[in-house]
Amino acid sequence: MSSWGEGTSPQTVEDLLGGALMAKLDRLDVLSRKIFSGKVHGERRSRRRGQSIDFADYRPYSAGDDLRFVDWNIYARLETLFLKLFLEEEDLSLAIAIDTSPSMDWGGPNKLGFCKRLAMALGYIGLANQHRVSLYGFDGEGVKPLTSLRGRRRTREMAKWLLELEAGEPGGMDASMRSIALGRRGRGVLVVLSDFLDPEGYDTGLRYITGGGDDVFCIQALAPDELDPASRGLSGDVRLRDMETGAHCEITVTPGLLRSYRERLDRYCTGLREWCSRRGIGHLTIGTDVDMEVLLVEYLRRQGLLQ
Repeated sequence: MSSWGEGTSPQTVEDLLGGALMAKLDRLDVLSRKIFSGKVHGERRSRRRGQSIDFADYRPYSAGDDLRFVDWNIYARLETLFLKLFLEEEDLSLAIAIDTSPSMDWGGPNKLGFCKRLAMALGYIGLANQHRVSLYGFDGEGVKPLTSLRGRRRTREMAKWLLELEAGEPGGMDASMRSIALGRRGRGVLVVLSDFLDPEGYDTGLRYITGGGDDVFCIQALAPDELDPASRGLSGDVRLRDMETGAHCEITVTPGLLRSYRERLDRYCTGLREWCSRRGIGHLTIGTDVDMEVLLVEYLRRQGLLQ
């Protein structure tokens, strides 16, 4: 049994995404609340007319038009060239940003390990539906990207990248979110996986990614140790170390102290949720002990991220 606050991260592809879960994910898709203007024909229906399989209308032929889209049956009857128009399927971009600051490498189950598994599941859903998938690991050292993946054949590449992702330096949300926002090409769905416990706060960083047209969704992952320390055996005289700053603090754990801690944590999480809600950002706070299938099939469908 792991000691208080300790947990392990996934070590194999099977740890990230087992075959049984993968089969269930094949029935899910990423949901966007907006109509996006992509650069290639993907799987997202738009109001524009282009070259997908769904017929929309006709227009007269003009010199230089692609003859493959001429309706020759109409030409045989009317001796006039008409071009078939189709509803265009637009490219959906799915970006997943994973916080790798030191506070994420903690908890039982481990927060970073949990977010790797969640990122793998969301990324697989995107790849299975032919969306363009990008992943970003971020901390105080900057952003580590894996961009523009498409198709199931990229699943193992994504898994390898996630398995090699490690905790880095403290902080970095502000600069990292700015870097991700500036580097985004196209618009789509952007999911941020973090505990949002950056000492410098989350508001400045999140503002950078809300102005580019993406549907932004924040998933706050907290370990059971953080949500209810008493249930995990924290009591008596203890010496705590801040995972972000390295500072130590000696305390005596009492029922009153635990009650005060839970109240402050509730206020903090509520503040994040309300901040996101005011700006049209999706939000979910979840414990790392929740079953991944339940999270994906029930919680995230209810929240409108998946369908």
